[in-house]
Amino acid sequence: MEKKQKLNMKKQWAKFSIVIILYLLFLLWLESWLGLIVIPFIYDVYITKKINWQWWKDSDNPVRTIMSWIDAIVFALVAVYFINLFFFQNYVIPSSSLEKSLLTGDYLFVSKMSYGPRIPETPLTMPLTQHTLPILECKSYIEWPHWDYKRAKGLGKVQVNDIVVFNYPAGDSLCSNIRYQAQDYYQLCYGYGYQIYSLNDNLDSLSAMERREYFNVIYNAGRNYINENPVEFGEVITRPTDRRENYVKRCVGLPGQTLQIKNRIIYLDGKANKEPDNVQYTYYVKLRHSLSDELMKELGISMEDLTSLNTNGFMPLTKHAVATLGKRKDIVESISIVTDASEWDIYPLNGNMHWTRDNYGPIWIPAKGESIKLTLENLPIYERPIKVYEGNDLQVKDGKIYINGKQADSYTFKMDYYWMMGDNRHNSADSRYWGFVPEDHVVGKPIFIWWSSDPDRRGIDGIRWSRLFRFVDNIK
Repeated sequence: MEKKQKLNMKKQWAKFSIVIILYLLFLLWLESWLGLIVIPFIYDVYITKKINWQWWKDSDNPVRTIMSWIDAIVFALVAVYFINLFFFQNYVIPSSSLEKSLLTGDYLFVSKMSYGPRIPETPLTMPLTQHTLPILECKSYIEWPHWDYKRAKGLGKVQVNDIVVFNYPAGDSLCSNIRYQAQDYYQLCYGYGYQIYSLNDNLDSLSAMERREYFNVIYNAGRNYINENPVEFGEVITRPTDRRENYVKRCVGLPGQTLQIKNRIIYLDGKANKEPDNVQYTYYVKLRHSLSDELMKELGISMEDLTSLNTNGFMPLTKHAVATLGKRKDIVESISIVTDASEWDIYPLNGNMHWTRDNYGPIWIPAKGESIKLTLENLPIYERPIKVYEGNDLQVKDGKIYINGKQADSYTFKMDYYWMMGDNRHNSADSRYWGFVPEDHVVGKPIFIWWSSDPDRRGIDGIRWSRLFRFVDNIK
């Protein structure tokens, strides 16, 4: 009996040693030693066993049955939370902004380890939720404690043309009414402001300070309108970085690079960047006859695309689709690319640069440790990174820029930033509309598509078999 107890104790010590080594390696990887407080409990589970962790096993039914289910559910939730937080999570493509590279209905396996997982800023959250509890429609997280941004070492860094999942940068503020939650709060403010005050077509005749005051008036008018109509918009609420909506786009610009878009082509440091094979632009299309289901499937034209054609007379098409339809004179009467583009909804919203979605920049993408000379002319571009993302007090007084109470003519950035765009170039809310993506917003890298279902088709016909387990890196 004594030998059996000694043997059992040796097994427990062996198990404890393996678990504690793995756990310490995990903490070393995270560079966070707060987790050391858990070690005494691990020691008790394997060695001392002072705490009866499974007391309910000695209870009578129904307590034993109920507690066994609770134990299993809690373990599953903790395991899922842990895995999603540090290793990988599922992500579904909700919209057409990356079509036809990633399709609506694609389910992605997203690796957190590719760029390194973030230490959670709001650690107390319900597993399998991003920010809202289903049914109850209330916050699924507690904002305290709130930890500063920190990222564990990853397998690599974001590269040009990587498809990246990230938290929506402009999602820090939003209207609580469900009708407006998916809309950019700042676009709403400026949009309603422009309705109250007519657009000024003579901005170029104003000084930089006068232009700044003009956009402040527009923004404040729109913001006040939203605040004064809570029945329609709800309350204006805020979300911490890691609780903002997840977006997926292609990285087309890295920290320190100068990006410019000329006639739809992206240039990095003066060199044209290769377009994705399935990049789409919007075309005016006039049909002689309706498109067959077979042709739509061949060209990747969705019902959403067809609805856009029937409603507006245009739809997004790839180069291959344009070439194919251009040859079908029996079906297509005419096809031409849409060149109309607004400059009033383009980033920076508080400093119209006469840029459009097809002709943008040049714009320098901030890099950690690098400085930029600040002027009232370029301040609108970098104001949000300095003030919002990096937490500085930025003010302009008497034509001079003050950062944290001190006059400043330059600024050194604390984080790296990225420029993200969708492959559906004329139908993507991306960096051209809300600016830079800070490194602390980067979630992870999609590795492969584990499931894909066509929302336009039902049953077996709706499964895109050819896309199952397709590696995202192979989608260029």
